[in-house]
Amino acid sequence: MKPAEHKTIKWGIIGLGKIANKFASDLLKTKGAKLYAVASRDLEKANSFATQYNATLAYDSYKDLAKNPNIDAVYIATPHSFHKEHAILCMSHGKAVLCEKPFAMNSQEVEEMIAVAKEKNVLLMEALWTYFLPHYQYVLNELQSKRFGNITKLEADFGFKPNIDMTSRVFKKSLGGGSLLDIGIYPIFAALSTLGQPIDIDAKATFFDNGVDSSCNMIFNYNNGVKAFLRSTLLEQTTTEAIFHCERGIIKINSRFHEASTVTLIYDGKEETLDFNYKSIGYNFEVLHFNQLIRESKTESPIMTHEFSTTLMTLLDNVRHVIGLNYNINE
Repeated sequence: MKPAEHKTIKWGIIGLGKIANKFASDLLKTKGAKLYAVASRDLEKANSFATQYNATLAYDSYKDLAKNPNIDAVYIATPHSFHKEHAILCMSHGKAVLCEKPFAMNSQEVEEMIAVAKEKNVLLMEALWTYFLPHYQYVLNELQSKRFGNITKLEADFGFKPNIDMTSRVFKKSLGGGSLLDIGIYPIFAALSTLGQPIDIDAKATFFDNGVDSSCNMIFNYNNGVKAFLRSTLLEQTTTEAIFHCERGIIKINSRFHEASTVTLIYDGKEETLDFNYKSIGYNFEVLHFNQLIRESKTESPIMTHEFSTTLMTLLDNVRHVIGLNYNINE
């Protein structure tokens, strides 16, 4: 048995906000993974994070972390507008990169990132963790099996009401703030991963005074009259479910569908709810997948492929075009 099959993957984390805390928490529970180094522009914050999650090193420089030869993989959790820059920085130093969603600000940036990954022959994957969660994989398999026939309609939403703070990342246009890139990506992901690319898109949005979208209602139109009704909003709490209406039943991913959740099957006049007994937040599943790709010297995930991430970003670009939202970043 080759040593690489049991190699402990040493991780670095760049950007130490809310999602990085969740990721690090699950990393501690993941066999074969070690949080080796963390980086923030604030050294005090980096030291505190490192202490909390047992990291060996703390940096106040992203470049210094990227240059460390002991690090195998870097999780990038900085604001959206920095994803391309920080991913390329890490890949340029030979690091495998797991970059938080959305992969970048637009499809052009995604293409640049993928080009560098291929040039450097390193692993690059978008961290859209939902794809790797057992309940979501179960639903994908059920839909593929056609047990309940073809999908006739999809309804998926994601909404919450944060405190209005225009200095926060969530509301800053320069950082890719707003409902679409932050949470609208999940309903769009649900549509793309189950129905594929739509033939056309209808969309309407509302905006905050600073030009950031506060809500977005989308309809993805497919062949044979199939539609996906998708919604993201920062104006109210929504059910945050994904409901797949099929010819002979309904598959519903309960709230909140994008994270560890349950699935309800409705067919033949009865309901059956499946509990997947999650013992973690759920980030460990994408980590296990990513770690194995590194051990096998892979440069692309067979699940979260470069093509899928490119198409997902293109759909986000298309929605933005329809609603008239421009981030003024190389566009």
